[in-house]
Amino acid sequence: MKEKIGQMSEQKQTFQEWWINFKAKFIKLFKLTVSFNNVWGDSDDQVFIIRKVLYRNKNSIKFRTEQKEIVEIHGAEGLNIKIEEL
Repeated sequence: MKEKIGQMSEQKQTFQEWWINFKAKFIKLFKLTVSFNNVWGDSDDQVFIIRKVLYRNKNSIKFRTEQKEIVEIHGAEGLNIKIEEL
């Protein structure tokens, strides 16, 4: 039974990767990494798959996610933002 669950989760992950690659042929997607301090890879980093950046300045960013939700993030001391094309 556990083997089937493991196989299903692997299949689900494989399908999700395939689906992102398939959609990327028609829709540009980006990987957005937001850090609230100068250190990348620590616990405060947040990663999003996005379609479009709607607004961006030193202290905030507003964007549309892959699921078409609008998200806005504010940082009092500024944000460090990294955007990569998928």
